[in-house]
Amino acid sequence: MRTRDQDSLPATTSTPSRASRLADDAAEAADVRQWQTHPDVVALQVERVRAQVDRLCWAGIILGLAFTTANVQWFAASGAEPGSLPWLTAWLLDPTVCLLLLAILRAEQVIARYQVRTGRWVRAAKWLTLSATYVMNTWSSWSVGSPAGVVLHSVPPLVVFVAAEAVTELRDKLTEAVNVAYSTAMTSTDVREPKVPRREPPAKRRWFADYLAAARHAWTPEVVVTPAWVREATGCSRGLSSRLAAALSAEITREVGDVR
Repeated sequence: MRTRDQDSLPATTSTPSRASRLADDAAEAADVRQWQTHPDVVALQVERVRAQVDRLCWAGIILGLAFTTANVQWFAASGAEPGSLPWLTAWLLDPTVCLLLLAILRAEQVIARYQVRTGRWVRAAKWLTLSATYVMNTWSSWSVGSPAGVVLHSVPPLVVFVAAEAVTELRDKLTEAVNVAYSTAMTSTDVREPKVPRREPPAKRRWFADYLAAARHAWTPEVVVTPAWVREATGCSRGLSSRLAAALSAEITREVGDVR
């Protein structure tokens, strides 16, 4: 039975202590951190950065090449009367060179995603188109001895040249960042297992050559090289297993050919 004094007391509500609130905050922060470092999330963030880099670089390259079009046309027309056939044909010179350059850069954009290196002819073609654009833009200024004109007409081609070289390396490093994220995930048994941050020694990074060496060591003549077998033998990811299987098969084919 409640007494009158007990009825007159205000009702008390239980409030969480400071320690419990901090514990909840720590658990939430650990969960957020866990997903922020998840390889799929990291890969998605890198892909977004890659897309931004590509858009900005392409915009700068196209604007720079557009700036050179008028200068190259004036150089190619060589004083021809406006509207005449030589004057109109001169407008085709710079787009011809630019389209070839853009085709090379587009191809490099795709193959850099898989960290495949281009040959000497590709680099020679890229340098030739860029050099031709530079010479045609600055020739008139050099011939009249105008330093200001040389500087003015040198900036866009040189910027395009540097951007064309830098963007390939940037894409390669961004691809490497994605590979590092997945390599780190492969060394862990379960990426969602830890609920509280733990200090663990950093895992040794494995390169493509390391996986290939492991697959080569595990292979025997009775084994048919497939991506599934490569994953089982090396513990690599599904996306990497196809490349490893192709590389190992090529090595085996070369060795068999040498023996014959």
